[in-house]
Amino acid sequence: MPAPSAYPDGFRRTVARVAALNLGYFGIEATVALLIGSVALLADSIDFLEDASVNLLIWAAVGWSAANRARVGHVLALLLLVPTIAALWMAWRKILDPVAPAALPLSLAGAGALVVNVACALMLARFRAGGGSLIRGAYLSARNDAIANVAIIVAGIVTATVWRSAWPDVIVGLGIAALNADAAREVWQAARAEAREARA
Repeated sequence: MPAPSAYPDGFRRTVARVAALNLGYFGIEATVALLIGSVALLADSIDFLEDASVNLLIWAAVGWSAANRARVGHVLALLLLVPTIAALWMAWRKILDPVAPAALPLSLAGAGALVVNVACALMLARFRAGGGSLIRGAYLSARNDAIANVAIIVAGIVTATVWRSAWPDVIVGLGIAALNADAAREVWQAARAEAREARA
């Protein structure tokens, strides 16, 4: 894990911009999700809020000691589980009331989210080689979200053209949950490695 001074000068400004973008799109996507009743969009919108929180924590913790950064890394790993739990809850509700969401708003909201997340991933990609749970957590969040957004767009297309059902939306929502659970595992492992290094 690099020392605080080893972080590139632009890293802190970058995570602040990423946090602002995530917070802004959370409001947009959550509104669309509630209007059309989409599991995938609601899970993804909560993920935007979680990503904003993650990046704000990273922004605050960059100058901290290795031991404190490891503690924040563990917190970030737990935060990554928030959208997982939300997606499982929404999926259960949708299974009980399997009404397909409106396909066009689903795909359009997913496309907007994809633009935001690709922009965030590109901003963070140049820092990911620096290692550590903070940088890794920020990059994995943006990367995983971009992958999830492609799946949301596909779910909207499938719902509109092939399978007029709630299941494409539910399946994508559960996929988002699995993706975030795996990211949480990776960040937790990186934080444990940092904690061991700090004690050495």
